[in-house]
Amino acid sequence: MKSLTRCLPWLLFCLFLLTTKNMNAQNQSSNQNLLSLQEQALVNISALTATGNIEQLKIQLHGGLDAGLTINEIKEALVQLYAYCGFPRSLNGINAFMAVCEARKSKGIADKTGKEIFVSNIKGDNYERGRKVLETLTKTPQSKPAPGFGVFAPRADAFLK
Repeated sequence: MKSLTRCLPWLLFCLFLLTTKNMNAQNQSSNQNLLSLQEQALVNISALTATGNIEQLKIQLHGGLDAGLTINEIKEALVQLYAYCGFPRSLNGINAFMAVCEARKSKGIADKTGKEIFVSNIKGDNYERGRKVLETLTKTPQSKPAPGFGVFAPRADAFLK
């Protein structure tokens, strides 16, 4: 009983601190931690590409362009997704984006192309070696770049090969 009376003031002090201190580790009221519209669009585009939801992806691709993303920014995100969700999903996303770009162009919408992505030595000996291996495996000639997605997103073609 004597030890309880000695600890009681400390327990009351701790209880007081817990009830008066507002704990807000994740509850930020400032807008500095919120994602911009472009960042939100990239998150949605990436998630829908990874899950293979092409119809919703097309909607989000329109939204991303409307939010101010450039064609090259979206294209590069779709190219880089191959490492996380595989080439089939990445290429499906690129093909969907090609269709969205064509549809917008046919409606007279001029989207910003943006800064060209440049990586040196992307088509060096490894590209040519990969192209020849693919020719051997498929028993068909492989053009440089691959038609369709390879022309639209040559970096995806280079990564694939």
